Amino acid sequence: MTLQEAASNRILILDGAMGTMIQAYRLGEHDFRNAELSAHPHPLKGNNDLLSITRPDVISAIHRAYLEAGADILETNTFNSNRISQADYGLEDWVYRLNVEGARLARIAVDAFFTHDRPRFVAGSIGPTNRTASLSPDVNDPGFRAVDFDQLAEVYAEQIRGLIDGGCDALLVETVFDTLNAKAALFAIGRVFEEKGTTLPVMVSGTITDASGRTLSGQTTEAFLTSIAHFPLFSVGLNCALGARDMQPYIEIMARRADCLVSAHPNAGLPNEMGAYDESPAQMAEYLRPFLEKNTLNILGGCCGTTPAHISALASLAAQFSPRQVTAIA
Repeated sequence: MTLQEAASNRILILDGAMGTMIQAYRLGEHDFRNAELSAHPHPLKGNNDLLSITRPDVISAIHRAYLEAGADILETNTFNSNRISQADYGLEDWVYRLNVEGARLARIAVDAFFTHDRPRFVAGSIGPTNRTASLSPDVNDPGFRAVDFDQLAEVYAEQIRGLIDGGCDALLVETVFDTLNAKAALFAIGRVFEEKGTTLPVMVSGTITDASGRTLSGQTTEAFLTSIAHFPLFSVGLNCALGARDMQPYIEIMARRADCLVSAHPNAGLPNEMGAYDESPAQMAEYLRPFLEKNTLNILGGCCGTTPAHISALASLAAQFSPRQVTAIA
């Protein structure tokens, strides 16, 4: 059964937060190093993507926990596995390997849970990088850009090759705060597909940053959809920044406007004054119930603060509803 066939039968469950789960292990600097990195001159603690190589046992355990909770789709531990983000750690030359190993670990976990009646899938996580192509980082020079489209496309292409070679079933361009960055990622995906003579389902998930209802680069939900409409997407949706209650009106817009599947993986509410997320699995499921009652979703998961317990609650909820049917744009 393909990913497309599975999505036509039920609401698919995406996994939850990787970073939240890693934090629970209270790892130290030594966990982010191995023999090859013993003398690396830069601090590495916090480079969670590197754990796919230095502590694969941790990443594999997290993957298994989400699959046991009911996840249909695992995201690879590669959110920052690009040359721009890895420059902070002096690991630019490790990018391809990070993506191959991140995809390989998810592939092993998924294959162990695979059945013909309930296949599981791997989505290659492609984060936004820590630079923006649309905004200047210098308030005194509004025209300045720290990165341009062509640079981003090259960076993304390197990551995408690793994700495909590692065995991904789909690619997920997620946490999009700048649509120009996302367009560079989509351009790179198209180029690598042509280069390799293959295609995979492509998922895009944007981020509404605050109550303005816009992305950081200033787009409304409708404008975001229009900006990426040129690419044949498997799904489009929203993740991060907002909890389920605040995300609902924007998902409803996507459900009306998108001519592909619609996804949502919100945070477990908003962070408290200590940066922690307090929304329980039961609360999150209850806040997401209206999304399903209004038939707005095809894919449901969790972002910051979510755990396997949250994903289990969402899987139980989603099993009570049918997936949104894709229709022509309203």
